[in-house]
Amino acid sequence: MTEAHARTAANVVIASAGAAAAYVIMTRPPLRRFAFQAARFWVGASLPVYLVTQLREAWVESGRHA
Repeated sequence: MTEAHARTAANVVIASAGAAAAYVIMTRPPLRRFAFQAARFWVGASLPVYLVTQLREAWVESGRHA
């Protein structure tokens, strides 16, 4: 098996597992609520951190001093 075929097989396995997990989560209300709460927390926590990091990097690269 070549490396390209191995990567393709691995991608198919991971995609299948993801699809199966998504199906189970969406068909079970408690898991669905947990998934939506986790997604809201992730977006609420990581997005501001990402924006602040980008702002800080842009400030440093601009060469200005505080």
